[in-house]
Amino acid sequence: MAQSLILTLEKLIKLHSSLLDLSLRKTETIKNGDVNGLDQFLKDEQKHIAAINTIEAERQKHAAFFLKERGKAGTAPTISQCIEIANDVEKNELTRLQKQLVFKIEELKTSNELNQKLIYQSLQYVNMSLSMVHPQNDQGNYGRPDQEKQPSSQRSIFDSRA
Repeated sequence: MAQSLILTLEKLIKLHSSLLDLSLRKTETIKNGDVNGLDQFLKDEQKHIAAINTIEAERQKHAAFFLKERGKAGTAPTISQCIEIANDVEKNELTRLQKQLVFKIEELKTSNELNQKLIYQSLQYVNMSLSMVHPQNDQGNYGRPDQEKQPSSQRSIFDSRA
């Protein structure tokens, strides 16, 4: 039964590698300001995440069966639990795959953090640009209640009458 767990871990690693590739390509799309391309990457990522969730459920099922087969039962079976009770050959392979998976997940996390920062900076730039084109009139909280409020003239750096 260790073989089915190993195959499932290999599938997870492939999916995470593919998701990492998408994330790295998404970084370039963000840098280029391609909103349509970014939208497509988000759709592709959602498909990958759905597939990862499916394979992860499969991994848990195989790990639970592996543990049960060896006389250990667990509610949320982990790879580490399987490594503890595996024979030497299985232990080496499971340990190698676990390290690979953790490494891919860390790379993916780093790439996603970079993308998040780039998107945040882009939003700050857009907000700053909008503020320059159409500044908000600073209205205080205090005023005379009996005085009618006059509509403020919205000023812009562009003279529309020109």
